[in-house]
Amino acid sequence: MKKLNIHSAYLIGIGGIGMSALAHYMNAFDIPIYGYDRTSSSITTDLENRGISITYNDQEESIETDFLNVEKSNVLVIYTPAIPKDQRILKFFRDEGYKVLKRSDALALVLKEMKVLAVAGTHGKTTTSSILAHILNESIGCNAFLGGISTNLKSNFLLNKSSDLVVVEADEYDRSFLKLEPFISIITSIEADHLDIYRDQADFQNTFWSFANRTANEGGIVKHDSVKFNEELNAAIVNYGASANRVENLKIDQGRFQFDMILDNDRLEGICFHLPGEYNALNALAASITANKLGVEKSEIRAALESYHGVKRRFEYIINEPDCIYIDDYAHHPGELKSIISAIKLLYPGKTVLGVFQPHLFSRTRDFMIQFAKELSELDQLILLDIYPAREEPIAGVSSQVLLEKVNLDKKTLCTKAQLLKQVVQSEYDIIMTLGAGDIDRCVQPLKEGILNELSIKS
Repeated sequence: MKKLNIHSAYLIGIGGIGMSALAHYMNAFDIPIYGYDRTSSSITTDLENRGISITYNDQEESIETDFLNVEKSNVLVIYTPAIPKDQRILKFFRDEGYKVLKRSDALALVLKEMKVLAVAGTHGKTTTSSILAHILNESIGCNAFLGGISTNLKSNFLLNKSSDLVVVEADEYDRSFLKLEPFISIITSIEADHLDIYRDQADFQNTFWSFANRTANEGGIVKHDSVKFNEELNAAIVNYGASANRVENLKIDQGRFQFDMILDNDRLEGICFHLPGEYNALNALAASITANKLGVEKSEIRAALESYHGVKRRFEYIINEPDCIYIDDYAHHPGELKSIISAIKLLYPGKTVLGVFQPHLFSRTRDFMIQFAKELSELDQLILLDIYPAREEPIAGVSSQVLLEKVNLDKKTLCTKAQLLKQVVQSEYDIIMTLGAGDIDRCVQPLKEGILNELSIKS
């Protein structure tokens, strides 16, 4: 991986998972970095501890003079599309004639001349890309820009200057993945999402076809059997799921999830995996097929899968005690809720499950209201938080109250984040899950402390 030919960079929305990975990349090449984010977080604190200067004040006066004193042609301003269009610092840089790029365009510059292993799909991108990065890191080596904090790497970025392979999460939001030129592309699923960007399911599917068709012929496409396209693709395809490449004999043995993997006509029996559920086994299979195509031995693949420990906020155990299980997950789409709730029931049969869900985006809640209600009805109890708006304004007739009324549960309630801990400790359950892609992650540590305190009082 090469260094960008710039003196310094300013990252707007630097605390986002994708933006922070770019910051780590530039920091590794000693490029001075400055940035803005709306609020402080564990991600921004980590960046600041690495010497990166970050402001939380959206005023042009807060931009560091060290950055402003560098010739404009020698610097780069990068922003995330999650930033509002009227954001003041972004407007200042544009008005002053700085070179301003979206994250996807900046990432494309970084990846030039690299062999890009791009992982796309409505579900499973982060887990699959982090599994693939772990397998390659344990064998032939790679670089990686991940959409979550890998437990094994303790980071969302991996640098290997001697490797030309780079694992990248290919984000379909804002059609960003069309900026990539994949050597190998993985597509885990195409279930409609981001209907504020895409007209309908057909538009969503056609854009995935455009992404897949950018894949190099000598690399190829790895896709789940459920992914169908109306037109042929140029590159060779390897399917997985119900075809020759598949997983079988999923079971729980002494509290550990196991499965057999049929990979390239070989059976790898009894793989012990830290993440439960068929969907996670299939994510592991997709990563394994890709690693095998790159020349990684099956024995190395097995060893890496068994030493893989997951991604922060993807089926992450917060408390794992005999009298309480607390799991946190990023699930924010009905398909993801279905997968994690079914995985919990497989892993802990007969246990009472309390779900705390924060809907993400008014538009997504509107578009999938019935599906959300159906999947949330599979819980034993539900605590529903207000919708996290992110970049959106409220939509008339769309609210958590409306969603709650459609959920078929006796034990369900609407709750504010301020009252959440009180509501949780007053509830009776065996397992609690916090679910969502908004700022529900900021509730995790207070909930953990409150639950553990309540357990100590009862004991």
